[in-house]
Amino acid sequence: MIDLASLPHSPGCYLYHDETGTIIYVGKAKDLKKRVTSYFQKKDHDTKTRNLVAAIASLDVVVTNTETEALLLENNLIKKHQPKYNIDLKDAKRFAYIELTKEPFPRIGIARRTAKDDATYFGPFVSAAGRDDVIRVIKRIFLLRSCKKLPKRACLRYHMQTCSAPCVGAITKEDYQQSVDKAAALLRGKGSELVAALKTEMADLSARLEFEKALTLRNQIAAIERLSERQHVERPRETDQDVIGYTISGDHVYLLVFSVEKGLLINKQEYSFENREGFFDEFLVLYYADRTPPSELIVPHDVDEALAGYLSEKKGRSVQVTVPKIGEKKKLLDLVGKNLDHTFLKHELKVNDLQAALDLPDPPLVIECFDISHLSGTAMVGSMVRFTNGIADKKNYRRFKIKTVEGIDDFASIAEIVKRRYQRLIAESAALPDLVIIDGGKGQLAAALGALETLDCRIPVISIAKREEEVFVPGEVLPRRLDEKGMALRYVQEIRNEAHRFAITYNRLLRKKKLVG
Repeated sequence: MIDLASLPHSPGCYLYHDETGTIIYVGKAKDLKKRVTSYFQKKDHDTKTRNLVAAIASLDVVVTNTETEALLLENNLIKKHQPKYNIDLKDAKRFAYIELTKEPFPRIGIARRTAKDDATYFGPFVSAAGRDDVIRVIKRIFLLRSCKKLPKRACLRYHMQTCSAPCVGAITKEDYQQSVDKAAALLRGKGSELVAALKTEMADLSARLEFEKALTLRNQIAAIERLSERQHVERPRETDQDVIGYTISGDHVYLLVFSVEKGLLINKQEYSFENREGFFDEFLVLYYADRTPPSELIVPHDVDEALAGYLSEKKGRSVQVTVPKIGEKKKLLDLVGKNLDHTFLKHELKVNDLQAALDLPDPPLVIECFDISHLSGTAMVGSMVRFTNGIADKKNYRRFKIKTVEGIDDFASIAEIVKRRYQRLIAESAALPDLVIIDGGKGQLAAALGALETLDCRIPVISIAKREEEVFVPGEVLPRRLDEKGMALRYVQEIRNEAHRFAITYNRLLRKKKLVG
């Protein structure tokens, strides 16, 4: 079930998954809620989009600060996951890089990929026009060659004064390399430092009365300053980073890890666990136990010195641990906070919404849901799934073979598995759930209530019938209609659908074993 109600009105990327969890489409949006909702509300989609919508089983989103950030993240995610329903962008020029090769006389050009070690890469560029503008100005300022193979005689570019012609020895290797270094500094975003150095050099030339060379530098300075005003490129960083933030709600910690490579956000991972003293340092040890740490770790507070040493030892060189207060790194940490709010606090909201919709005395933090599955009365099985704090708690899922019921009797089967479940919890003095959901109508609800009465067990119980998505509450003659667009109904549907999936999976497994046996 796609939870549209909790989507934020923020820029970002959305990732659609199929039933296997595979990412089948990545998109970006200026307003995530409006964009994603349009997929499920519009009726006039083309054939490919209709097929995409039919295949969507779940949704993930990454919130960004701007639409441009979303655009760049979308590109990285598409390249990484190559989703089935995205356009193949392998030949697209829009996100090309500028490269400086590592030849004796380096060449400047456009690169589609950055995997090779025989060049230095700068980008990606937001637009082809912006990229072409940058490369054109740099060629004109620094007279770098762009030919793939050095010709044996000077070409037209030399005569047009846009190349220094290293091919015919018109420039020394040392002077050419100085021009390459200046171009690289400009592409790394060090335009102000470069301008300052050039102004100092220009003053020295003027003092030595070398006015022609000084004029050349003055023109370079003017061109660099104009370029800096209109250049739009995500500049690469020398280090890769992990940005880790968390929030604590009740007795649970909700944590996100953002992976940043070459200045670009490429991935996020979500974790939740019980809150206890020292959890953050413990998490870092476990997380990097089977991973190579990045060059820099951006975190909300200091970590133990011994932990920093452990990470550096795993990396094989120093790992910098940064606790930013201002600047770009603080903005990255704040972005993690935004995504924490959407990823985890939405679960708290849907729990509270369900409490209000059902008039429950306490928030239903722990919910267990039961379903029955069979094929023409064979391989009769039951399933129970548990959701804790709004999230599937898979380690507490349970499967049941029906033992006391002959033939097809969903009511009796529900009664059996409900009784077995809570008879065991009572015997073990284990905590009972805050709410029980039964997949079915009034009959299934009555069967579950009867089983609980025999145990003298008092737990709030409801049932949900698939056809009209009606919710039945004990003591009410008519079904309760929850808001179709509200978080409460969507949460109940999410839990019911998971119980149904789990039951069918077990049913198929038993039938397969029977056939093989």
